[in-house]
Amino acid sequence: MTNELIIASNHLPISCSSLDQYIQKVNNIPMLTAEEEYDLGTRLQEQGDLDAAQRMVMSHLRFVVRIARGYMGYGLALADLIQEGNVGLMKAVKRFKPDRQVRLVSFAVHWIRAEIHEFVLRNWRIVKIATTKAQRKLFFNLRSSKKRLGWFSREEVEDVAKDLGVKPETVLQMEARLSNYDVAYDGASDDDDDNHVSPSTYLATQTCDPATQLEKDDWKDQQLDTLSNSMKDLDDRSRDILMSRWLDDENKATLHDLAEKYNVSAERIRQLEKNAMKKLKTSLEA
Repeated sequence: MTNELIIASNHLPISCSSLDQYIQKVNNIPMLTAEEEYDLGTRLQEQGDLDAAQRMVMSHLRFVVRIARGYMGYGLALADLIQEGNVGLMKAVKRFKPDRQVRLVSFAVHWIRAEIHEFVLRNWRIVKIATTKAQRKLFFNLRSSKKRLGWFSREEVEDVAKDLGVKPETVLQMEARLSNYDVAYDGASDDDDDNHVSPSTYLATQTCDPATQLEKDDWKDQQLDTLSNSMKDLDDRSRDILMSRWLDDENKATLHDLAEKYNVSAERIRQLEKNAMKKLKTSLEA
């Protein structure tokens, strides 16, 4: 039923090239009388009549616009707020019970606000600032209070905490979150200000740590010394084979090149290489 209702609402006969035109058209859609609303609600509930659902949605789109305007202070596009509110309206129409003797607009306002609230909390900041039910309630109430009062005094914090049924510390924590703003991790790419500080500035990096770099250099020198001494323990031919095969970066020799040089088969060179590598490994692990 839900999918059918949403699909039907996506094909509402409203075609507009701008938001102003959309608002103008939805304001011109006639409202339903109580009797019409009851009849349409009954048809939807008992027969699953999607045409009835569409008429109920269409006649209340103006209320979504009115509610969405109240959330324009969050820096989000009005068109997006209206779209989310329309989703809440459709959910309300699906759950509307005409026999409860309650008008749809009174029932739907809670669903419309709930969808808009979720959208605001998801998109107002990159980092979520309100995840629990209490935090969400505090977010919207505290933000409206701050618009009216500005910075809170201790008494105002305690009054808000008492009105909302939370601790004063929770109010202060949410106030701090509202006062902060998103900062790019590495800063803007076109920022030429040498004094610009981004969060990445405060993070330690091991790549430039002198102690770590010195330890790596000492370990590398030690390994090279150990390798050089181990190579000296090999006979001249085995040492030359390893040098030509593995340590000559410019012109590495093949098995056939070395076989021709020492007048033996390539298989013999492979065996000598394998034995030399075994001796070298034993020496390095000692």
